[in-house]
Amino acid sequence: MEGIGVGIGAGIGAGLVALGAGLGIGRVGGAAIEGTARQPEATAVIRTTMIIAAALIEGVCLFGLVICILLVTS
Repeated sequence: MEGIGVGIGAGIGAGLVALGAGLGIGRVGGAAIEGTARQPEATAVIRTTMIIAAALIEGVCLFGLVICILLVTS
């Protein structure tokens, strides 16, 4: 019975991690588009900053998913 609870918790955690990453990247992308619309000459700098921020968000998401997988397999 204990394994089922951990599996359900890890599944919920993985879903929350993916949801949080999706929302975070969506906000970063939206802000980048808005910044580009307001100041088109800064497009290259905004794009670079957006890609770095999205990569950091994806890294945190990956760590969260790995923790959830380790919870299920242990």
